[in-house]
Amino acid sequence: MELHDEIRIPATRDVVYAALNDEDVLKECIPGCEEITRQSDTELEAKVVLKIGPVKAKFAGNVLLDPSEAPDKFSLAGEGSGGAAGYAKGGADVELVAEGDETVLRYTAKADIGGKIAQLGSRLVTSTARKLAKVFFTRFADVMTRQAEDSAA
Repeated sequence: MELHDEIRIPATRDVVYAALNDEDVLKECIPGCEEITRQSDTELEAKVVLKIGPVKAKFAGNVLLDPSEAPDKFSLAGEGSGGAAGYAKGGADVELVAEGDETVLRYTAKADIGGKIAQLGSRLVTSTARKLAKVFFTRFADVMTRQAEDSAA
């Protein structure tokens, strides 16, 4: 499955890029995130609890970041295991376009799943993935808006 979207964030590109690499911001924005730790400049480890249809699973996995084109673009790839529920792996390409004091964040994400989760059907999994992506980026935009308001005060 592949997801595309874009959001406008009330912060400069450098501020948005830094926030996307901040473990505390990511933990606040990732749905079901219980823990996220930085292993190196390009690797994160996370524990996330997700419910997809009737299946609830705790995923543990690693995310590798490729900041070679930062702060204009970066990509990430990861995979996690949910035990008996199955596995998920995927990645995203993110583009940050500066427009004055705002940033347009465009992303294309791809995911592959297996195990019990894959048996739920592609419509349910795709709609859940879209919902989770929307929740993440809505929360991220809210955090960035709150930070912009705090720094203006």
